[in-house]
Amino acid sequence: MNPAAIFSKNLLLSAIQATASDIHFCPSTHKTEIYFRVHGKRIIHQNIPQKQFETLLAYYKFSSGMDIGEKRKPQHGTISFQTHHLQFSLRLSTLPLNISESLAIRILPQNEARQLEQLFLFPNQLTKIKSWISKRAGIILFTGPTGSGKTTTLYALLQSLLQEQSFQTITLEDPIEKEMSNILQVQVNERAGISYNAGLKAALRHDPDILMVGEIRDRETAHFAFHASYTGHLVLSTLHAKDAVGTIHRLLEMGIKKTDLEQSLIAVASLQLLPIKTNDFLPSRAAILELLDNQSLQQVISNGSITMNNDFYSFDQLRRKAFAYGFATKEIFNMGNK
Repeated sequence: MNPAAIFSKNLLLSAIQATASDIHFCPSTHKTEIYFRVHGKRIIHQNIPQKQFETLLAYYKFSSGMDIGEKRKPQHGTISFQTHHLQFSLRLSTLPLNISESLAIRILPQNEARQLEQLFLFPNQLTKIKSWISKRAGIILFTGPTGSGKTTTLYALLQSLLQEQSFQTITLEDPIEKEMSNILQVQVNERAGISYNAGLKAALRHDPDILMVGEIRDRETAHFAFHASYTGHLVLSTLHAKDAVGTIHRLLEMGIKKTDLEQSLIAVASLQLLPIKTNDFLPSRAAILELLDNQSLQQVISNGSITMNNDFYSFDQLRRKAFAYGFATKEIFNMGNK
């Protein structure tokens, strides 16, 4: 095994042991700083000489199928990694800089997906989401920033649905973050002509009960996802939005009509991960959710905001509840200002 491969293996083992979700390589003139993202916080791991990083970068590019000679354009690739009977998929991304290229690695566990019960801080929120997924037509959106747990939640939902009943389930993802059995998973590949929209059209010919669209990124995908939802399919998808109310504003900006939102949108769950108190050495996190459905959803679609609704709890209210119940420390109050 060459030195770059040995260093990579040890680095990945350290990241996994620290429960890191990402590794960041930040090069400068003489050295490269390596950071781990652990439970949302970016922590310095070590520095390495710039020359060593260049060798390591070439190794990662070759292993993940990138073009080693290309340094002017962003690239992405994937690598499989296994240790102690645990399987991981590594999603690599490069970004050109003046002096070199930066590298980011997302670590995606491939073993059994987390159960729904393990994801949320408040059990009553899970009960509400389970009532949504009992519907057989319409669209359910999970929103939030990158790394907030949207895709993890979608996988757990699909797993829960398939345990209860056999559904023809098709996912469209870029990339496929976790291999799942009994599901048809389609890798979006723009170069090969498999865009989200082309994949959606093909998927509808396979008589699906459930469609999972990895992410609504543009107007065309948004319109097609809504079209699929009001033709008798349950569509699950994600969208980048700050909060639940902001999700509706984004959909309107994408050209989705209010009448389509009223007819097809079942609910919106906006996720935020909170650091919670545990007995472990490392902190843990659990999701709180702004849940929009029924009356609160119709209020936002009609008026653009929520005036008074006893069924809707904002992130601010949920953080205060978490603190009052002893789940979190006072530092969570600063999260709303980020």
